[in-house]
Amino acid sequence: MFKKTANFVVFIWNFVFDHESSPLRNLPDVATRHYVLQILGLMWAAAFSFEIGSIAFFSASVIGHTVLIAAAAITVATWTAAAKKPRLFNGLGRARGGEHD
Repeated sequence: MFKKTANFVVFIWNFVFDHESSPLRNLPDVATRHYVLQILGLMWAAAFSFEIGSIAFFSASVIGHTVLIAAAAITVATWTAAAKKPRLFNGLGRARGGEHD
């Protein structure tokens, strides 16, 4: 029972947030995916705050959703850049002699 529930939660999480599993995978531009996720986050923040009936909760919910979605989008963009253009990260860290430039 617990295993089935855990698998279901993982499936739903991946369906919503994993850019390879989500229907948003059909959008080729990462910025467009991010924009769409921001709009969906705003919609859900509004829905939850209207359900609770608090405008104060709405502002906190919008800020929270924006921060979480932005963090996820930045992470996905970084992973995508690392996979497709790893040379972008070559200048980070120590120089060849072991010291910082």
